[in-house]
Amino acid sequence: MDYTGAIGYILWVVGKPGTNNNIVYRCHYHVVWCPKWRRKVITSLDPKVANPPIKGDPGPVDQRLLAIIQEVCAEHGAEILEVETMPEHVHLLVSVDPQFGIARLVRLLKGRSSRLLRAEYPSLTRRIPTLWTNSYFVATVGDAPLSLVKQYIENQRTV
Repeated sequence: MDYTGAIGYILWVVGKPGTNNNIVYRCHYHVVWCPKWRRKVITSLDPKVANPPIKGDPGPVDQRLLAIIQEVCAEHGAEILEVETMPEHVHLLVSVDPQFGIARLVRLLKGRSSRLLRAEYPSLTRRIPTLWTNSYFVATVGDAPLSLVKQYIENQRTV
């Protein structure tokens, strides 16, 4: 493909589109989800968060959660553009094939992370009956520059 002229400029500004067998797409989604009852169960070693790991747990929940998110996204061809965990919610900026679907990806992310984290971290089974709420927030990032949305997600810990 020749990316010159106006199309080349657009691709330079918004990034290269994704492809599969029959479509070319550029779908970026900002997803936010929370633990049940918005409990502060996502522990971290980051002093800005002030939510250290609980005694008896193998370490901070946020590092393991990030590894699970990266694993699931890699398995399903979703590109993580930015991710940030807070004690009571998770922000994810992701590009995913629209035929695969953002709802399916979020279901897989929440399902696997809940199952694995509750098996590995005893405190999560004592504090809440299920790890995540049934709901989540998702918005397409079509009109906003990606750099602005990335900056918003990166700055969650300093707000």
